[in-house]
Amino acid sequence: MIKSTHILIINSGSSSVKMSLLAMPSEQEIAYATVESVGEEHAQLRWQHQEQSKVMNLGMSNHHDAIEVILRILFLHIEKKTISAVGHRVVHGGEKFIAPTRLTPPSIEGIEQLSHLAPLHNPANILGMRASMKQLPDIPHIAVFDTAFHHQMPKEASLYAVPYDWYTKHGVRRYGFHGTSHHYVAEQAAIALQRPFEDCKLLTVHLGNGCSAAAIANGQSMDTTMGMTPLEGLVMGTRSGDVDPSLHAFMVQQTGMSLTEVTHLLNRQSGLLGLSGLSHDMRSLLEASQEGHERAKLAIDVFCYRLAKSLAGLAAVLGHLDAIIFTGGIGEHAHQIREKTVARLAIFGVSLDLERNKIDGHQSHGLISHDDAKISIWVIATNEEVMIARYVCATIQVSEKA
Repeated sequence: MIKSTHILIINSGSSSVKMSLLAMPSEQEIAYATVESVGEEHAQLRWQHQEQSKVMNLGMSNHHDAIEVILRILFLHIEKKTISAVGHRVVHGGEKFIAPTRLTPPSIEGIEQLSHLAPLHNPANILGMRASMKQLPDIPHIAVFDTAFHHQMPKEASLYAVPYDWYTKHGVRRYGFHGTSHHYVAEQAAIALQRPFEDCKLLTVHLGNGCSAAAIANGQSMDTTMGMTPLEGLVMGTRSGDVDPSLHAFMVQQTGMSLTEVTHLLNRQSGLLGLSGLSHDMRSLLEASQEGHERAKLAIDVFCYRLAKSLAGLAAVLGHLDAIIFTGGIGEHAHQIREKTVARLAIFGVSLDLERNKIDGHQSHGLISHDDAKISIWVIATNEEVMIARYVCATIQVSEKA
């Protein structure tokens, strides 16, 4: 019998903190907490442990304070000594961190040195590490990187056509993100297809406020839509996705804004929000579109067009395609988006079972294409916390054997 162990997962994001306590290897969630809008007056902690739940106002608490409150409540229900390890989500590992890494002073310093690649995320990730290591100093803390799953992309996929020394001296390349999500749903798809993961050729589509797609073969990412930063690729909630590289210079010349200001607008005021002028939330846009809001409809049309175009390009990377998997908040719940996107991929002979699609595949175990489809289409709920816990357990076992 495999001994059960508790793994604590900390995701300290740019404006939020999430915690999950998982029993492994059963992957059962024991407790969950989230703090949204960290540092703002209306920041709230939501906590769930078995049948107990609570909501607390945290006010202007920073990341360190939020994590301390979360752990203080956790330790009222769970003894510290029952936790075997802590897994930390880190957005950017650059070329230095290409696998789950045990946190030590040198490795934390190395992650800190990559903050220029993810200035909104890596510093917040580090705050989460330090706060939790203070509370749990005697167990392994493992960093799991969003970029790691994409690290082995071939050079033709990872390099930009820019002076080569930009890559060798400054690390300018395509890294990709959402790696734990793409990896998780791809493995789940292989199980659903009843085939070895390494033998599957898949397109995985993570659609939330941030969006990316990936081409997966031989058990690894072959290409993905995000690049050096999460701004590249698909249209997202507030991010533009791909734009002409000269757009920055053009807008500086036309408006007098700085490069930093233009970049901020492309990250925070563009995408669905920028096109619609209404909201970054796809649910709101779908409702508004049905009520005749033209710019909401435009935002949805651009979103689906660009997504289908990217999926067609990624399919060419694979040569053969077994399945398409939708995940993330939009991918799992917006049947209209899946329908509009797949309709543009008719050249590949794919189609949906419209009834299955409308109910998000719930009555067909996630399958939303017809049973006899050569290329099946699935809705699979992502679970990045479970994937991080799997990485942590594998890393601990390797360390113990060493």
